[in-house]
Amino acid sequence: MHITNLISSYFGKFAKKEFPSPLQKLINSSYVKLMGLNMSEFKNARYYKSLNDLFTRELIIKREINENQNVIISPTDSLITQCGQIQNDIALQIKGMEYSVEELLTYYCSSNFEKIKDGSFMNFYLSPKDYHRYHAPCDFKLLKLIHVPGKLYPVNLKYLNKEFELFVQNERVILECETNGKIFYMVFVGALNVGQMVFEFENRVETNTNAKEMKVYTYENIEISKGECLGYFKMGSTVVMLWENEMIELDNLLNQNVKFGQKIANYL
Repeated sequence: MHITNLISSYFGKFAKKEFPSPLQKLINSSYVKLMGLNMSEFKNARYYKSLNDLFTRELIIKREINENQNVIISPTDSLITQCGQIQNDIALQIKGMEYSVEELLTYYCSSNFEKIKDGSFMNFYLSPKDYHRYHAPCDFKLLKLIHVPGKLYPVNLKYLNKEFELFVQNERVILECETNGKIFYMVFVGALNVGQMVFEFENRVETNTNAKEMKVYTYENIEISKGECLGYFKMGSTVVMLWENEMIELDNLLNQNVKFGQKIANYL
């Protein structure tokens, strides 16, 4: 097991432990203060029974989303660390640090490689203080889920700038989605201290384990509605979105913070 996976495993055990109430309240309040969490849309920190419970908190004030069917919304609260056009097969994890989209998606997505070439991409970085749930950016049909075991390097800006092909090296879960007859991908990237990536529609996925083999799940009848909760990170991490060529027009959001529900693009 790689050292980053081992650290993440131990942290995951700590985060899911439910300590006696006075101690847990102290842990939760300390985390809120240390990380600068804005709890205005959530229950008070003292109500969460573990750090994982706090990390994966649900909104208690419903978020407004843009209902326009031509608009694609942000799936997360996050920082847009990079976005733009895929150059043939090459996208950026950060300026100056390239990776192969085909390697990211694996051969299980090879039937769509030609469609994704010269398409669009956007990277969403969730910091430890962010809301950790991820949602559907549009109405879509889920075709496939691929779980790729890997390392758990941090995905913060420091590591994005120094670790080549970080997204390709790290554990990840890939969703292959179809909307309006076109394909897009959502790639959920594991990271240091991410206890798990959870998907509410697929309980067979277990991340941050000793798994060595990729697993693929295919679907025929899963329709997801815009804004619907897909699952959550048990700590902050990154979502990469990839769209077909000539499918969408991205808003100029590089280095900006976005909120789940906010417009990030529109269909062409």
